[in-house]
Amino acid sequence: MSEENKQKSSIWGGRFKGGPSDLMQEINASITFDKALYAEDIQGSKAHAQMLEKQHIISPDDLKAIQQGLDKIHREIASGAFSFSVELEDIHMNIETRLAELIGDPAKRLHTARSRNDQVATDIRLYVRNQIDELDVGLQQLQENLLKKAGENTKTLMPGYTHLQTAQPISFGFHLAAYIEMIGRDRQRLQDCRKRVNESPLGAAALAGTSFPIDRHLTAKLLDFDRPMPNALDAVSARDFALEFTSAATICAIHLSRLAEEIVIWSTDRFNFIRLSDEFTTGSSIMPQKKNPDAAELIRAKPGRIMGHFISLATILKGLPLAYGKDMQEDKEPLFDTTKTLSISIAAMSGMIADMSINTAAMRDALQKGHPTATDLADFLVRNLGKAFRDAHHISGTLVALADERGCALENLSLTEMQSIEPLLDENVYSVLKIEEACNARSSFGGTAASDVELRLAEAAIRFNLNDEHE
Repeated sequence: MSEENKQKSSIWGGRFKGGPSDLMQEINASITFDKALYAEDIQGSKAHAQMLEKQHIISPDDLKAIQQGLDKIHREIASGAFSFSVELEDIHMNIETRLAELIGDPAKRLHTARSRNDQVATDIRLYVRNQIDELDVGLQQLQENLLKKAGENTKTLMPGYTHLQTAQPISFGFHLAAYIEMIGRDRQRLQDCRKRVNESPLGAAALAGTSFPIDRHLTAKLLDFDRPMPNALDAVSARDFALEFTSAATICAIHLSRLAEEIVIWSTDRFNFIRLSDEFTTGSSIMPQKKNPDAAELIRAKPGRIMGHFISLATILKGLPLAYGKDMQEDKEPLFDTTKTLSISIAAMSGMIADMSINTAAMRDALQKGHPTATDLADFLVRNLGKAFRDAHHISGTLVALADERGCALENLSLTEMQSIEPLLDENVYSVLKIEEACNARSSFGGTAASDVELRLAEAAIRFNLNDEHE
């Protein structure tokens, strides 16, 4: 590109005699990624123009031309007909330049009383707000799929684990219900973040406001913001909302990853608790018998990527003086990839939950190992024989060791064998060693009893506004 053409394409006006070098253009331009903000940028410009006309800063004819031109540009970009220019740096100037080509002088009046600083801050807030709303739809669907699967399995018994060792009997529905709560908190975090996102920077201009008689409350209303940000310097400088969003996204991705890990474990031939269809598995290039849970494994890996974006944004902001620095251009790619990565992870997890089939027999067989009713035995000794819990714990542990010696379950020890450890035991002890009874005995609020799980699922459906299809 010649120096003359560089100068003609410069957006900085008369201050610069020459144009930037090719290297400067390459490092400075953001259009390759911030074109994703085109809809938000046009939305903000239309609101700004509407306000300018109402305040008699531009004419009604200018407003009409600007609105029509922006609508045409929106159609061009959406259809793929728009030609983006690296020389014009970013989405703002690409749109403004095309608008001037379409409508002439009125396009030059659009930027009155605003800066690219408040323009991009507005665009990003609109983008994050839209993404939060879309993510919430996906998370709600995931909760509904979990609710349905949990409701179908409130009496499907399986081992509950700590340290991946058999702990106590639970139901598969009880286990899935835990993730309904976790995803619910993710939705709450994102909605809480949305409250701080939903403030308008538009009209803050470069950093100090403007001398034009603008109405920032009007533009905030037109863009469905709750209010204009009260300090112009903060309005253009703040990116904590983006940091908060990536933090909430990281926590959500971690929850998805934990469930993905369990799906990986449950689908192994050693567990065989669930089966995934061909839609969410892949094969091996060399081993024809393989059916790999690749979707779950990829979801398990995604938090590292999203967490990295959080660290990237935090590092960009940590020593940045007010107001705007070009460093802040680097906020967009981590933000865009966070939304894309989290969105596809949610969709894939939602699909797997709906898709999985449950091997109830394998779950039940797993309960024959690891003595999952040992705690119930200790509780029996406390409740029926008046033992102190620590003494009861010791007696129960000794009986577990005896069962291991005999190679059998606790309930298969004879009463004589049990009485050799604790003489006061009688036939009633066998009632607490049965898996169903042990699971249903935990009827405390939030416990494993099927009746309580069903109540909690019904309450969750109301709290999280879910379609309750499990009944």
